[in-house]
Amino acid sequence: MEVTMAEHGETLPEHKLDTAALYDTLRQSKASVEEAVAKMLAIKKEARPKSQLRELATQILLNFVTLRQANGSILLEEDSVKAETERAKASVELATLQLQSLLYEKNHQIKAIKACKDLDTKYPDIELVPQEEFFRDAPAEIKDSLISKDSEQNLMLKRLNFEMYQRKELCKHRKKLEQRKKALQETVSHRKKFLSSLPSHLKSLKKASLPVQQQLGVSHMKKLKQQQLAELLPPPLYVIYSQLLTLKETFGENIDLELIGSVKDAQGIACQLANKSTGISTKSEDSNSGDVPDGEDEGQRSKRLKNSSRRENLDQSGIYEAHPLKIALHINDDVAVDSNSKELIVLEFEYLKKLNVVCVGVKDSEDPENNILCNLFSDDNGLELPRQSAKLMIGDCNSFQERRTSRPYKWAQHLAGIDFLPELAPLFKVSETSNDETARNAAILSSLSLYHQQNRVQTIVQRMRARIKARIKA
Repeated sequence: MEVTMAEHGETLPEHKLDTAALYDTLRQSKASVEEAVAKMLAIKKEARPKSQLRELATQILLNFVTLRQANGSILLEEDSVKAETERAKASVELATLQLQSLLYEKNHQIKAIKACKDLDTKYPDIELVPQEEFFRDAPAEIKDSLISKDSEQNLMLKRLNFEMYQRKELCKHRKKLEQRKKALQETVSHRKKFLSSLPSHLKSLKKASLPVQQQLGVSHMKKLKQQQLAELLPPPLYVIYSQLLTLKETFGENIDLELIGSVKDAQGIACQLANKSTGISTKSEDSNSGDVPDGEDEGQRSKRLKNSSRRENLDQSGIYEAHPLKIALHINDDVAVDSNSKELIVLEFEYLKKLNVVCVGVKDSEDPENNILCNLFSDDNGLELPRQSAKLMIGDCNSFQERRTSRPYKWAQHLAGIDFLPELAPLFKVSETSNDETARNAAILSSLSLYHQQNRVQTIVQRMRARIKARIKA
C-alpha cells in the first residue's frame, strides 16, 4: 500500500495524517494515566478500599501498552520517511554531478573561444580605410605597384602600405605641432612672468606719481576707493554723503569727508539686500504693561524703574544697532583755505537700521551734557525721535537715550532725505489762539523757512563753524 501511494505522489500526506493520529493517541493515553494516578492518590488519602486501586492500576497498564504500540508505530514511520529521504537525496546528488559536468564543459568551451580570438594572424586587426578612399587618396606609386600575383592579396598589401604612409605623415605633423606647442608655452611663460612682475611695477609707478598728485591736488586712488565704499552706504547716509561731496567739490567748502567702519559687514548687508528686496521692518510693542500703583510717589518711582529697565532691554535687543559704515565730516576753519587749515570739529553721521533715523555726534565726545550740536536750530535737542514709528518701537520711554552723544536731530533727517509729518499740525496752536489769516500765513512761511535752512548742508556747516568759533572766543 505504501509503494502504491508513493508512486502516485500521495505518500507524504498519508504519513502526515497517520503521524498526527498516533500523536493524538499518545496524548490521550498520557492524560488517562495522569488521571488514574490522581485518582489513586485521592483514594489513598481518603482510605478507600484497595479494590478500586486495582482497577486503576489495570487501566494504567493498558494505557502503557497503548503508549508502547503508538511509539513503535511512530518509530517505524520515521524509518520509512528516512528511507524515502535517502532515495530523494541520491537523485539530487546525481543532478548536482550532472550540473558540475555541464559547468566544466562550459568553461572549457569559453577558454577555447578566447584562445581562438587571441590567436595572432599574419595581418593583425588593422582598421584600414575603405577601398573607395584608398583609390581616391592613395599616391600613384602605391596604387600602381605590383607586390603579389594574387589580386586580393596585392590589394591588401597596397592598402597596408597606404596605411603606413598615412601614419608616417601623421608622425611628421605631430612633431611640427609639438614644436609649435613648445614655442607657445615659452611665450606664455614669458608673459606670465611679466604679468607676475606687473603689480610691483604698478606699485612703484603709483608711488612715483604720488608727488605729482599731491602737487596738483588730485588724489585719484583715494577718491576711487571712497566712491566704492559710498556704494555700500544705506540710502539716507548716501544722500548726506553726496550733498557734502557736492558742497566740497562745487562750492569749494573747506571740509573733508571720510567713510569709516567695517567694510566686510557692510558688504554682507548689501548681499542680503540684493538677495531679498524687503524693507526695514518695524515692530510695535505694547506700552501699557504692569500693575497700577496706589500712591503717586510709588507710581512715579515704579515708572522710572520700568523706563530704565526697558532702556536696558532695548539696548540688548539691538534697537540702537547702527549700520557698520559711518560718515566722518571734518569741518576746517574757513579763514585759511590751504591744506594746513585748522580742523575745528569732526562730526560722525550714523544710521540706525531698526529705527530708520540718522544720528549725528561729535567724534570722541563722551560728555552728553556739553553737546555742541544741541539746539543748533530751535527746539531740536536731539532727544525727541522725529518718527512716530520709532516712538512706537521704543514704547514707554519714547525719548532718545540722554547718555548717547549721537542723537537723531531733525536737521540730520532733512539732510538725509527722510521727510516726516509732524505729530501736530503747524497751524493748530495758531488756530486756537487767533483766527487771523495773516498769523496763519506767517506761521506757514516760518515753518517753510526753517525746513529750507535745515535742508541745506551749507547752512549746517556755517552754523557749526560759527558756534565753534564763538565757544573758542568765549
